[in-house]
Amino acid sequence: MIGAAQRTVRDLRRGNRATVLRALYFDGPASRQELSETIGLSPATVSNVTGDLLESGVVVEAGLVDSDGGRPRVLLRVNTTHGYTIGVDVGETHVRAELFDLDMNRQGRAEYALSPVRHDADLVVGHVLAGIDALLGESGVPAERVLGVGVGVPGIVETGPDALIHAPTLGWDGVPLGRLLRAGTDLPLFVDNGARSMGQAELWFGVGRRARHAVVVLIGSGVGASIITDGTTYLGADSSAGEWGHTKIAIGGHRCHCGARGCLEAYVGARGILERAGVWTETVDEQAALAELVTGGSPVVDETVTYLGVGLANLINMFNPERIIIGGWAGVLLGEHLLPRIRKVAADNCLAQPYRTVSIGLGRLGVDSVTLGAATLVVEDFLRAAGAPASAAVPARPRNPAGARP
Repeated sequence: MIGAAQRTVRDLRRGNRATVLRALYFDGPASRQELSETIGLSPATVSNVTGDLLESGVVVEAGLVDSDGGRPRVLLRVNTTHGYTIGVDVGETHVRAELFDLDMNRQGRAEYALSPVRHDADLVVGHVLAGIDALLGESGVPAERVLGVGVGVPGIVETGPDALIHAPTLGWDGVPLGRLLRAGTDLPLFVDNGARSMGQAELWFGVGRRARHAVVVLIGSGVGASIITDGTTYLGADSSAGEWGHTKIAIGGHRCHCGARGCLEAYVGARGILERAGVWTETVDEQAALAELVTGGSPVVDETVTYLGVGLANLINMFNPERIIIGGWAGVLLGEHLLPRIRKVAADNCLAQPYRTVSIGLGRLGVDSVTLGAATLVVEDFLRAAGAPASAAVPARPRNPAGARP
């Protein structure tokens, strides 16, 4: 009984600490009084918690603010250099790794090209590990200051220590990415689907901030989505939710790289667009080739607009989001040139009521959206653990709100 009571008190303190830290991270700087009023904890509790956070270096003072008739109040903020995080984007054409401080300012980047026809797991793992080493070496940040490494990958990620990856676009079926990476680094690892990682970044720092119901779609060589319902990332029964690219858009249609026919990815993913245009994707720069098609007014691009608009209409009818955010390099390229037409097709193929409540726009985080999102996996764990060090295991993605405090 005593042990249970002690655990309850310890858990309460840790929960209070996490609440204060999360409020400072998303809404700081703030004074102790502002924190007490905002999060509903007593002034004494806030004072005790912030004292602990200041002593541990997680939080620092950030100046003074005038008060009504009294002495100025001290502002507090998260110490942006208390720790660093690495985000990795494993895509079909590249491995990109970036180092961030806790304010998500980029401190370094390493990038390695991948052949569209070669995604050997050992090669990809080698690039990820080389990227980590390069970032630490060039930045001078010691490994012990890195809170963890987040990795965003295409396909389905099975939770657990091995982080098994099922990614048809990479030719992976059950690749134990977590175990392979752990053999080369002692840093804590966090692995998730790249579209979900990008979705979290847009909710925290992009155009999705404060949205409670949103869908963030990633369109690159492949296609995926992050579905946000009531501020929480929807994972499904076994974390495979969001495979929007493999919803069927045409019965018996073009073959997708997953092996099936008629998948949306075969019509709006960059590789599918290029193949339908007769471009040999195994030897071409996909981004340059797609840009040429889009600016040249190819009829295949016109067809793509139709399929993409219908695909978005299906998301609107099914999930009734307040926002749809289009991201990924191919999605942004298409949207920059064709967004009004995409919106019109979506409206023409959508129920009127849910369309009236939704906005369709482009993500604003650019090519760094997946790396930034992968880095937020580490920050999310840091906030949940109230600033305590992470373990070196590959954890399951937590089922907690993906966005900032409402």
